[in-house]
Amino acid sequence: MQLCNENLNQLPATVQRPLYDRSQVAASIVHLGVGAFHRAHQAVMTDAVLASGDLAWGIVGAGLMTSGTKDALAPQDGLYTLLERAAGSEKLHVIGSIVELLGGAADLGQVLARMCAPSTRIVSLTVTEKGYYLDPASGQLQLQAPAIQADLATPGTPRTILGLIVQALKHRKANAIPPFTVLSCDNLPSNGKTAKAAVLAFAREVDAELATWIEDRVSFPCSMVDRITPATTDADRAYVNAQLGLQDAWPIVTEQFVQWVIEDNFTMGRPDWTLGGAVFSNEIEAWEDMKLRCLNGAHSTLAYLGQLTGRETVADAMQLPLISGILDALWLEVRDVLKAPAGVDPADYVEQLKLRFCNPALKHRTAQIAMDGSQKLPQRLLSTLRERLAAGLPSPALATAIAAWMLFAVKTAHTPGAVLNDPLSNDILAQAGASNDSTAIIDNLLGIHKIFGSDLKTNAGFKAEVLNGLRQLAAHPEVAAALPLTL
Repeated sequence: MQLCNENLNQLPATVQRPLYDRSQVAASIVHLGVGAFHRAHQAVMTDAVLASGDLAWGIVGAGLMTSGTKDALAPQDGLYTLLERAAGSEKLHVIGSIVELLGGAADLGQVLARMCAPSTRIVSLTVTEKGYYLDPASGQLQLQAPAIQADLATPGTPRTILGLIVQALKHRKANAIPPFTVLSCDNLPSNGKTAKAAVLAFAREVDAELATWIEDRVSFPCSMVDRITPATTDADRAYVNAQLGLQDAWPIVTEQFVQWVIEDNFTMGRPDWTLGGAVFSNEIEAWEDMKLRCLNGAHSTLAYLGQLTGRETVADAMQLPLISGILDALWLEVRDVLKAPAGVDPADYVEQLKLRFCNPALKHRTAQIAMDGSQKLPQRLLSTLRERLAAGLPSPALATAIAAWMLFAVKTAHTPGAVLNDPLSNDILAQAGASNDSTAIIDNLLGIHKIFGSDLKTNAGFKAEVLNGLRQLAAHPEVAAALPLTL
């Protein structure tokens, strides 16, 4: 028996479920990128709004690349289970805020139509760094990207988020429909400003007058989301389904901690997400900075070190003194230059992170976190590094984190059949595999301008720190055993 509206009354009493009339929910949010991250925070907090009796904020969930989420959840009427896990407790909650699902290239016309509809008041995004088509080093729109070129050539049938947003806003402008708010929920610094810059850059290529209208009329609030959400495994599905007594094709497993901080700047109103625990604040950039540098920077560092030492999960990796020691040093370097939100003690925040990272109930795979490093390093590690360099401060822990990424790339380049999941994989593997000499490897990889810009490869002090970190890591017995060559 499948999880769906008709079978909600078959759930055990211990499982929380929608008690509101889902047939009366109005779809006013179109979410692009309806993956696990969205379903662990925004959809959950929107469900709390609906549960309060405000049924004006249903979500149309759209997958742009594939129809996987639609295929899994549409037969379930958009319902799915959220399993929140801590070391000694768990909670099951069926979420009902997604009222329509679209997915894949065949549905892009419908996605655009929903975005054009006057009823749509917010278009929200979790599309990862890649979805904005901005060069990680320069911040400029990647005009030569094939997908961007295709959308500029045929703007009426867009396939990227930028093409979809600009075309929908063009329609709304032409038909005197108020513009929706564009709400980025991606792990990017100043994500609202990033989204605005990408949309405006694309719009200027299409219609300068439209770009001016967007700049004047459309809100792009910044937001910061913090919830560790591993990819769902078959074991997770089996466990959840056993607890439900129903079949859920794609439940979400996450931690009990959740934080969503949002800039309160919406053109057509917004849900009262505080009902689900969200915070509206004018210090978004400070919250984002703390999370990106302390949590995400440490996560990436841990992931590369975990991949080099055979640690499959974050909790496993935290048990290795090599890794926990590097993270402790990293956090101290971050805190030296961190501008934390008012009333927040970064030391307390880091201690909370350690507890979250060590949560054995959350099987967050290091391989998942290690994906797309070229897109993540500039925000998560290099921004802190550059601040420290500007202040004349040494950064051995940050340099070791970069060295860990380099060794991860070297290991992949020299392992037959290994795949680097990264949009710049060809460039990275070519440089990582071009030499067996440590100094040459560092020079080659720092020479990838799209990741490191032009300043770091000429900084002798930083390069010396990276070389020292790389050699120390390569000499560690567990790392040396994993490397297919001797450095």
